[in-house]
Amino acid sequence: MKVSGYRLMWIIVMFDLPTDSKIARRNYTRFRKKLLQDGYIMLQYSVYGRPCASEENAQVHARRVRTSLPPAGQVRMLQMTDRQFGRMKVFSGKKRAKVEHAPDQLEFF
Repeated sequence: MKVSGYRLMWIIVMFDLPTDSKIARRNYTRFRKKLLQDGYIMLQYSVYGRPCASEENAQVHARRVRTSLPPAGQVRMLQMTDRQFGRMKVFSGKKRAKVEHAPDQLEFF
């Protein structure tokens, strides 16, 4: 999908953060809330994705993730095109779950 001449990109953030202490759980919660505030959606536990209007816009959001990293644990980021995201295969058990799709149009504030 192209939006105004730009190619829609996805950023996927995967993280493994400690939750073995009150401070670690607080850091985990803060990081997760910052992702949600920045427009990420939960794809799976500790895996969040966000559509971006362009590669440049994806870099802006990648910097935001980098500046909100917790002091411990691991965070990985993956960037892909909307077409690549759309080719993702999702397997579920007997209970069917909705699959995430790119928004029909981007909202500008």
